[in-house]
Amino acid sequence: MYLGIDLGTSGVKLLLLDDAQQTLATADAPLSVQQPQPLWCEQRPADWWSAVTHAAAQLREQQPQAWSRVRAIGLSGQMHGAVLLDAQGQVLRPAVLWNDGRSAAQCAQLESAEPRLRQITGNRAMPGLTAPKLLWLREHEPDIFACTARVLLPKDWLRWQLTGEAVSEMSDASGTLWLDVARRRWDASLLAACGLDVSHMPRLVEGSEISAPLSPALAKAWGWSHPVWVAGGAGDNAA
Repeated sequence: MYLGIDLGTSGVKLLLLDDAQQTLATADAPLSVQQPQPLWCEQRPADWWSAVTHAAAQLREQQPQAWSRVRAIGLSGQMHGAVLLDAQGQVLRPAVLWNDGRSAAQCAQLESAEPRLRQITGNRAMPGLTAPKLLWLREHEPDIFACTARVLLPKDWLRWQLTGEAVSEMSDASGTLWLDVARRRWDASLLAACGLDVSHMPRLVEGSEISAPLSPALAKAWGWSHPVWVAGGAGDNAA
């Protein structure tokens, strides 16, 4: 039995899938987007987690026997968002989402700072992608940027909550403008152009690989006494 978790922009969706790849049950919980200024689109990661736990409770109630046999979790989610964590793993500010448009000027700065950007990443710089968001934050919220120890994509922040480990995979990472897509690794020059280095990034796995085990405390809270593994997963477009 498998649990799928999809973090969308308007809601979180969960499903239970059996070994024959038949969907046994689904559950969802809505999310709202905050727009404190024109072009800004943000969400609070804590709201994502509340939605996940609410939907998980629904599934557990609907299918208690199937739920008890879950052995692995797959993740997908909205791409390109930026979740900033401090050295203690605490969220520093609301997540800046894929549809946030505040960083147009920073796109030009990034392409100027690293002319090989399109060659390395396979993408041109656009406000929706992750790297320009960090440039904007470095310029406009320097105190928060200075406290940033880790940058995670939205679904990978859920993984952080599930496992306590910072891990991403290639499809979501390719939308950050920091991934060398040919070498399948973070690019130091692109990170440096944003005031970051590889220590700020999660480790990378393939989407079909195990990324980490579910934390024992959460496994117990969700009613599982056996090991449960979390797969690498995918950004929603790739999924």
